[in-house]
Amino acid sequence: PASQTDNVPVVGFYGLHESDLDKVFQLPTTTFIGGNENSLSLREIIKRLENTYCQHIGLEFMFINDVEQCQWIRQKFETPGVMKFTNEEKRTLLARLVRSMRFEDFLARKWSSEKRFGLEGCEVMIPALKTIIDKSSEMGIEYVIMGMPHRGRLNVLANVIRKELEQIFCQFDPKLEAADEGSGDVKYHLGMYHERINRATNKKITLSLMANPSHLEAVDPVVQGKTKAEQFYRGDTAGKKVMSILLHGDAAFAGQGVVYETFHLSDLPSYTTNGTIHVVVNNQIGFTTDPRMARSSPYPTDVARVVNAPIFHVNADDPEAVMYVCSVAAEWRNTFNKDVVVDLVCYRRRGHNEMDEPMFTQPLMYKQIHKQVPVLKKYADKLIADGTVTLQEFEEEIAKYDRICEEAYTRSKDNKILHIKHWLDSPWPGFFNVDGEPKSMSCPPTGISEDLLTHIGNVASSVPVKDFKIHAGLSRILRARLEMTKNRVVDWALAEYMAFGSFLKEGIHVRLSGQDVERGTFSHRHHVLHDQEVDKRTCVPMNHLWEQQAPYTVCNSSLSEYGVLGFELGFAMASPNALVCWEAQFGDFHNTAQCIIDQFISSGQAKWVRHNGIVLLLPHGMEGMGPEHSSARPERFLQMSNDDSDAYPEFSEQFEVSQLYECNWIVVNCSTPANYFHVLRRQILLPFRKPLIILTPKSLLRHPEAKSSFDEMVSGTTFQRVIPENGLAAHAPHEVKRVIFCTGKVYYDLVKERKNQDLEKQVAITRLEQISPFPFDLLKEELEKYPSADLVWCQEEHKNSGYYDYVKPRFRTIVNHTRPIWYVGREPAAAAATGNKNTHLVSLRRFLDTAFNLEAFEGKTF
Repeated sequence: PASQTDNVPVVGFYGLHESDLDKVFQLPTTTFIGGNENSLSLREIIKRLENTYCQHIGLEFMFINDVEQCQWIRQKFETPGVMKFTNEEKRTLLARLVRSMRFEDFLARKWSSEKRFGLEGCEVMIPALKTIIDKSSEMGIEYVIMGMPHRGRLNVLANVIRKELEQIFCQFDPKLEAADEGSGDVKYHLGMYHERINRATNKKITLSLMANPSHLEAVDPVVQGKTKAEQFYRGDTAGKKVMSILLHGDAAFAGQGVVYETFHLSDLPSYTTNGTIHVVVNNQIGFTTDPRMARSSPYPTDVARVVNAPIFHVNADDPEAVMYVCSVAAEWRNTFNKDVVVDLVCYRRRGHNEMDEPMFTQPLMYKQIHKQVPVLKKYADKLIADGTVTLQEFEEEIAKYDRICEEAYTRSKDNKILHIKHWLDSPWPGFFNVDGEPKSMSCPPTGISEDLLTHIGNVASSVPVKDFKIHAGLSRILRARLEMTKNRVVDWALAEYMAFGSFLKEGIHVRLSGQDVERGTFSHRHHVLHDQEVDKRTCVPMNHLWEQQAPYTVCNSSLSEYGVLGFELGFAMASPNALVCWEAQFGDFHNTAQCIIDQFISSGQAKWVRHNGIVLLLPHGMEGMGPEHSSARPERFLQMSNDDSDAYPEFSEQFEVSQLYECNWIVVNCSTPANYFHVLRRQILLPFRKPLIILTPKSLLRHPEAKSSFDEMVSGTTFQRVIPENGLAAHAPHEVKRVIFCTGKVYYDLVKERKNQDLEKQVAITRLEQISPFPFDLLKEELEKYPSADLVWCQEEHKNSGYYDYVKPRFRTIVNHTRPIWYVGREPAAAAATGNKNTHLVSLRRFLDTAFNLEAFEGKTF
């Protein structure tokens, strides 16, 4: 044997003779690798172990560097007789298999030409999930949040979540109408939320299946974020009440990078859900790609090894082995609060969908599959043979469920309208009216009292922990904050501090996540102070504002955008009474999270009636810093905005709020700290929730002109969608020759140039702070104020990006195409920005000259 030091077993290398096989069980913490001509091969050892103890189960856990955990697994699988089931348990398992298989058969008979992404070949997944839920409920779990791809979703909804069968069947009716808002989605993408009694434990349990798109694995971090939020709001720090289950396909599990990103969140303090149970439906094929072309690793589950998650490979045609493994997986998660993977080694009886012909590409494989006896028949024959059930009982069980399906099918014909809200996976009780509409269509002023502003400013300027030594440079920053507070002014960082702090007093949880958010990418925020002499000692002053306050969570994320943004989106789904913000290190970096933005944030409400108030903070601005550190690509968000450029709206007293209610998201580019403060406050004070995209500044963080007075933030003040000209030009509007409309940082360049050229009476500059939905009403007032002036849209972005293509048709709609809106800015370009400082300054000089050349557009047509 290998040497042992301090009684800690060490991995050993052995050549075992048959007569030595019993010694295997006396060395439970040692792995064996066969050796000489008189030894059994490793393959033979494993075979005999399987036959003796766990037939059809394979284990991967020797990479786990924890002796206690390895011992625990060995005990579960190397103890003789561990896989004994009572007759009652076997009959329950058979009944669950009947429901799983007969549901698929029923759909196949009734809708043979419809795609349904059935579970045929892995029907055991339904009893597997029910076993995990039963065991978890037994150990105290009250809420299970699940995410899964489309294969088998309808079966899970029917037999695990227990959605009414008639509601599922009626969706196959092509004449079905949607009764609720939104465009809807295909039936195998929809989610579900259901509270019920778990029959196995007689305890109440809540099950949520998240709606998700066809982008496989994209829902993984969203599920984790929602699970984390539910744990947070329940005070479930150890994950003993709320847990998540993620289902995967083998090809996606190995191939999609977001799986890796999600695993790497699993043990981070601000992101852990205290263990997730992953179930892989291992069809051994991805669409038409077999494993030899789909991955480079031996197993599809190898990605889980990076977090020391045990991996249980189990033959899906051995239902009892599957149930045992699922039970062990639930116990592991409860015991160690770590991820675990169950790999259901199965097959896909049909093609990728029911319309697909798999013999085109996998002829030999599917010849074997066609010969496979279905798992239900195999298991029923086994139980009938050993006398656990009779043939008559088995046939009665089938007839009973078939009758349930037929009766539901008859009732489904009465359903001519689909209520999408029935499929909502994140209900917010009490937030909306009974009919799901907002309780009002107004938004109160977003300002707060001066005393509150002063108090928050003083705390933001202090270190509220005794004997805490901060960096000397940080001391200067805090002194500057205190001086601003005394002078009743704020910069960008202090305005944000005051918005966040005000919510905490009102009981609103604030969560800010992203790379470097604790300090701020541009070293401006400093929400977490670090003791310069004591390792790991930190202070978050915002959590010391009041004795009774909501918590503030600020957390540096892993170097991930896709996974982390998905996580924060899921967190924001759990409650409407929280401000959840994700900040990109630079705005450009959101493009690696584009899937979450496109599939969940932009269209989530339209598809799944899912309100979400997540805030994206995207640093944006052209400063010669190169194409990857300049543009947050506002044109992409504007292109996906759902307001109509050609529709002239009807203005009413509630136009602003009504317009926000109708939009799919809000895009703003604030030019003042006060307006940033207000738009954050408005996000929570609105009677509904919409995603908010904020193009945040970089150079304006320290720009001497980019400061706001308390007067712009006190009680009674509000967010300004448009900031009109308020200087000399506004006092004599008929003398104004040009009105320049702009948004964001370029305003300060324009104001400086206007002063240099002494054109303050002749040129008015109006700022769009809210770009989408477009402030038609306020801009109409501005245009009417200057009836004879040229209209210019000026942006620092290139012409084929930025805002011009969005604002141009909307301006023309306001003036009924009677006045042109001229473009001033950089020329079209393939890259978002230049990395050459001189080129940047030359192009800036060029478009500023054009902006103030009052003859620039004379004689030109539009």
